[in-house]
Amino acid sequence: MERILIYSAAIFFWVLLVISFLIDRSRYRNCYFLFLALASSVLALTFLAGEHQKTLLVILFNIVIVTLLIVPIFLICNGVVMLRREGRSMANLLSLFFGIIIAVGEIATLVAVMIPILVGREWVTESYLRNISHLSIFMSVTVIYISMCFVVFMLYCVFLMIIPRKRDFDYVIIHGAGLLDGDRVSKLLSDRLDKAIEVYRKDPTPPIMIPSGGKGSDETISEAEAMARYLIDKGIPPEKIIKEDQSLTTFENLKFSKRIIDAREGSKYTVLVTSNYHVYRALRYCRKNKMKCTGVGSHVAFYYWPSALIREFIAVHSEKKHLITFIIGWVLCMIPLIVMCFAH
Repeated sequence: MERILIYSAAIFFWVLLVISFLIDRSRYRNCYFLFLALASSVLALTFLAGEHQKTLLVILFNIVIVTLLIVPIFLICNGVVMLRREGRSMANLLSLFFGIIIAVGEIATLVAVMIPILVGREWVTESYLRNISHLSIFMSVTVIYISMCFVVFMLYCVFLMIIPRKRDFDYVIIHGAGLLDGDRVSKLLSDRLDKAIEVYRKDPTPPIMIPSGGKGSDETISEAEAMARYLIDKGIPPEKIIKEDQSLTTFENLKFSKRIIDAREGSKYTVLVTSNYHVYRALRYCRKNKMKCTGVGSHVAFYYWPSALIREFIAVHSEKKHLITFIIGWVLCMIPLIVMCFAH
């Protein structure tokens, strides 16, 4: 009976994910559908071990524990690398800060577990021990909650990177990024352009390329102009390029590009090309602009990816609806802790 329930749950969540994904791949619920589908599938697969299922579950549990212990070390080291290669800025400190927060949470979890073991029942009667224990549990649950929300988000962003997609597009929107010395394409931007060129060359009916990005205060030409020059140098015909050179944000990239597309005749199946960590948020902006888009992510250096993804996670959860949902979820996790505190 237990096996049937687990198998049914796995099938149910995969069906939910597929339906929701086909309707709109930018919906935040897809993140949780994917996580639940993967978790239930892993649990279902353990039944294949037969009488060794419990042993396999113990091994998987230990792997998860070891991974959790390694994560803060990795993030802190990654933060140091970011500072050395990208310079000091708040964005480049994100993986370092997140690593420290997770490490504090793990230490708090250890303290919360060890106090009752080392002290025994005395921790209930000693107020200072009880306060330390409650504070440790509070910190532990908070960090675990934030970490799990991030894992759910990260898994879906990776899923968007690897999911197969169609190749026959009418338009390719390429999101801009800052220029070097006011007129040169940066490595981050050239990676986006190279991915867009790859999409163009694999398309059986070459699409219109829309490099999108206005002129910043420290730039001598628009990002769109620099991108168009790069595309032409790489062999893209000028007649296949329409510049969108008014936008200053990701949202405007899509808003103004949509105006160009809407003003033209014919089919309008569109793909947006941006850095792989940025695809999910760009798709959310597509929905707000009432655009039907597929997203393709370009490669970024591995050391850059953690901080960039953390930045995307913060940006998505800064939106009012998701911020409220995030806080409600945290409060629900805190309720058992509050009940426990009052019980003592």
